[in-house]
Amino acid sequence: MLHLLSYITWDPAIDAFHLGPLSFRWYSLCWLIGLALAYIVVMKLYQDQKIAKEKFDPLFIYCFLGILIGARLGHCIFYQPEYYLTSMRGFIEMLLPIHFTSAEGWDWKMTGYEGLASHGGTLGLILALLLYVKRLRVPLWQVLDNIAIATGITACFIRLGNLMNSEIIGNVTTVPWAFEFIQRDGLPRHPAQLYEALAYLLLFFIMLWIYKKDKATAVNSRSTLNTQHSTKLGTGFYFGLCLTYIFTFRFFVEFLKKEQVAFEQGMPLDMGQLLSIPFVAIGLWFLVKGLRKAKQQK
Repeated sequence: MLHLLSYITWDPAIDAFHLGPLSFRWYSLCWLIGLALAYIVVMKLYQDQKIAKEKFDPLFIYCFLGILIGARLGHCIFYQPEYYLTSMRGFIEMLLPIHFTSAEGWDWKMTGYEGLASHGGTLGLILALLLYVKRLRVPLWQVLDNIAIATGITACFIRLGNLMNSEIIGNVTTVPWAFEFIQRDGLPRHPAQLYEALAYLLLFFIMLWIYKKDKATAVNSRSTLNTQHSTKLGTGFYFGLCLTYIFTFRFFVEFLKKEQVAFEQGMPLDMGQLLSIPFVAIGLWFLVKGLRKAKQQK
């Protein structure tokens, strides 16, 4: 009885607020807040490293489009290919934020993109940054490391958006902080979205702490790298740490989640875990390489 009294009933409205006929969903709002905070963080990093403002201005557009397109395609291709890739209607819904309301006709309604995958968003972001670097002629690893430092705050708010949407729910549990997701089945479940949000917020503060400590050490030892003020920045260290931390945590937290799609039932590892493994391996490689390069430059 004590456990039952301590469960958290979770039934938020999908819409955060309305302006006339327009409605603004919590999920979209959390995405925008996360991206806006990352924008501010990277802007401060660029200023700290004395990178020209005109090279920063286009960065947000590249990141926004890369994450959105990659996350959408990642969900459709990795999780629901049988729906989105087997018919013209599905293909249209994959590209446009709409849903067809009838089985045969072409009547539709605006829904926003219902289904975004973090693995696809990561790939889309990396590809977008490669295009940005080529066009703006900014050092690749300096850009990737700066974006990595800010990634945790964006990832945190994306998972908070999932929590507000009552999606990506956890397994049934008896822990006293379990959430009863009323919009799903009302059973007490792990708030897996909240676990991830807190973990990614911690990553953000860890990244900032390492950056500031490394900068102070570099300045004190008079061993700054050009205008970067850090021995690790521009080596791929932060990029590697970001991938390793996020996708290692993602791999293990998946054990606490309810499967997202039917084909995952009975699988020893779900799709999220299978997709996380190569990201962890790539992250570890760049993390070690970055540490070695930073050591050589001291």
